[in-house]
Amino acid sequence: MKSTINFGYLIFLSVVAALGGFLFGYDTAVISGTIAQVTQLFQLDALQQGWYVGCALVGSIVGVLFAGILSDKLGRKLTMVISAVLFSTSALGCALSADFAQLVVYRIIGGVGIGVVSIVSPLYISELAVAQYRGRLVSLYQLAVTVGFLGAYLVNYQLLAWAESGTQLSVDWLNKIFITEVWRGMLGMETLPAILFFIIIFFIPESPRWLIVRGKELKAVNILEKIYNSITEAKSQLNETKSVLTSETKSEWSLLMKPGIFKAVIIGVCIAILGQFMGVNAVLYYGPSIFENAGLSGGDSLFYSTTNQGVFCFGYFAKFLFFDLSMVLWYLHRPF
Repeated sequence: MKSTINFGYLIFLSVVAALGGFLFGYDTAVISGTIAQVTQLFQLDALQQGWYVGCALVGSIVGVLFAGILSDKLGRKLTMVISAVLFSTSALGCALSADFAQLVVYRIIGGVGIGVVSIVSPLYISELAVAQYRGRLVSLYQLAVTVGFLGAYLVNYQLLAWAESGTQLSVDWLNKIFITEVWRGMLGMETLPAILFFIIIFFIPESPRWLIVRGKELKAVNILEKIYNSITEAKSQLNETKSVLTSETKSEWSLLMKPGIFKAVIIGVCIAILGQFMGVNAVLYYGPSIFENAGLSGGDSLFYSTTNQGVFCFGYFAKFLFFDLSMVLWYLHRPF
């Protein structure tokens, strides 16, 4: 039977939402290349240095707490726009910050963007994706996070190499950002993907599921028709979603205490905690610093950190392709 799914359009929507994951990864990893420079410039002690590295996590907590409320009230699309504005503000603010206090404030703003996008981007993809490909498309977000890590390391390495090459720019403030205090350029380069994310969001539709919840069924059907290339299938998906929404019951905290659910929640929380305690974040944040303490120069430490992240990114990408090979083959050999 001929498939009616507009696979290209579905991939486009998923990639746009996954760009938020790239910003997540970049904002998280870019800090690693700036620690030594910021510490020296602002004469930070160990406690202040740790606060500089970890302050974005405070913003992430706030972002996660309010992301669900924002996406339910304003919609998935507008919430992603807000996250793009937060990332842009953070990047520009960090690049132009006058003192350490301002730098921390703007890093916290970026952390709020991380928290928001970590909820709304995969949620948007899952609500748009066709059921049989939902898991694979949502994994694009995690792949984008990994690529964002690599992108941050590459930008840090290239900017540091450029700054150490002896190049001088004619404009004083550009010379300060990209040469004399290159850490500003490292943090500020996030502005480019953030603005791209902000612009391209306006070319994607709202989540059909959110529109159905809000009673905007005609708009939802129009979006579903573009995805399925069939008005009949679009209406079928509309009715199915309405049926699911009708059967849903109001969530209650007491449900968490039921034996089966409570056990699953505890296991999930423990896995999440152990995932943080395994030490990967320490390497992510302090990788270049570790290499510097081992005797390497600043440029070499960034190079080896970039190499390590490149291998990790390649491995994740290979895993992604391996598990999604069936989807790729289906798309190449689908009946026309």
